[in-house]
Amino acid sequence: MNVVHMPETGTNFIPYEVMGKIISFNDSELMFDASKKERDYEVIIDICQDYTGGLVMGAGNGEKYIAQLVIPAREYIETESDNPRYDADTAEGTESPTTTTREPVPFDIDNCELRLWEMEV
Repeated sequence: MNVVHMPETGTNFIPYEVMGKIISFNDSELMFDASKKERDYEVIIDICQDYTGGLVMGAGNGEKYIAQLVIPAREYIETESDNPRYDADTAEGTESPTTTTREPVPFDIDNCELRLWEMEV
């Protein structure tokens, strides 16, 4: 996973741990399976600190940015094959001679980007 520190010269960032597809912040105070958040479009998950100092998901519930996880859009492998329902003698343009199947590429957390904001001391 690509980790970006904001600012690069910062020294106080939230501790995190990656365990397979699961990312844990601040010794499991907030953790989730990143693969469950993958969609056909890029997903950005905001991790913030609320007024009590606890970690929350979403900027609407937080007061200070702590981190962002950027999950790229799901990718697919497309395979073209002969259409078993296609009959060139009887088909009048309603069936295609080939079909395309889309198989999702397995989720890989290494393709994600984690942006960490420096926390106030």
